[in-house]
Amino acid sequence: MYSQQASAPLETSHYTEIVGSSQVMRNTLNEVDKVAAFASTVLIQGETGTGKELIARAVHQRSSRAQRPFVRVNCAAIPTNLFESELFGHEKGAFTGAITRRLGRFEQAQGGTLFLDEIGETPLELQPKLLRVLQEREFERVGGNQLLRADVRLVAATNCDLWAMVEARSFREDLFYRLNVFPIRVPPLRERREDIPELVSYFMHACARRLNKPMLRICPTTLIELVKHEWQGNIRELQNVVERAVITASDETLRCTLQQPHPTAVHESYKPARPAEALDDVSRAHILSVLQSTNWVVAGPHGAAARLGMKRTTLNFRMKKLGIVRDRPSADSSNHILAS
Repeated sequence: MYSQQASAPLETSHYTEIVGSSQVMRNTLNEVDKVAAFASTVLIQGETGTGKELIARAVHQRSSRAQRPFVRVNCAAIPTNLFESELFGHEKGAFTGAITRRLGRFEQAQGGTLFLDEIGETPLELQPKLLRVLQEREFERVGGNQLLRADVRLVAATNCDLWAMVEARSFREDLFYRLNVFPIRVPPLRERREDIPELVSYFMHACARRLNKPMLRICPTTLIELVKHEWQGNIRELQNVVERAVITASDETLRCTLQQPHPTAVHESYKPARPAEALDDVSRAHILSVLQSTNWVVAGPHGAAARLGMKRTTLNFRMKKLGIVRDRPSADSSNHILAS
């Protein structure tokens, strides 16, 4: 059982929004402590629902920019034709519908922190302009010619394998290195199971207060099941499960069901692909196509590596990572596979 007071966030590191005291989480917060005081760019990597935005806010709050703006941009939610205007702003008359001057997110975050969430969704044709502002710390509004300075600390986040995107030529290599100055990995919930009881208690009491429901106690059997669960949706999934349990509770004990609801509007055989998995599928299919066109010859001026614009060793690594092997190679061509 747990007390009727919500568990406090991690006190030892003075983080007001982050719950959990596992060693892996402490390691992540130690990385935040190391980089927060500097102006260096930070790249936060982690699965969907792990709390990457909370880590970004922690970097901001622990920095000298804490009293300045924290501006969040979801790169996946911006239409391609509006991306440049959203980041850099535009002048009146710059394009149809631009009836007034608009400040972009870089100007809105001036002196503070700009958080670019889902950075891997940045359109390829606009990545050079983002690279320029990171390198030169200056930009122009769309339709303008005034050079503006960007006094902004950039924090980016992704749930994708950016290096795989670089190899697939859907993300610029120079931009990747510019972003990857100080990478911070946020662990998935399955790697910090000892934090689950504290998280459940925190979400349970916070939700009960918000919904004006009586404070509850956690059923021990339920807690065991929650700790054992894989949590593919990570903390976001756990929070949703707990909230549903608070809403449906008929007595003073919290009991959760881990069976996921199936919306009637969605065919039950449909499962949305996770971005990293979808990217791997595209990369695997493209590499296989090129290998087949070269009769599985990897090296040499006409080999698959040359056609893909990769080094032989890079292609060998990608093939191994993606599980690409040739079925029943013939005796006369087997020596070409993964050739030196």
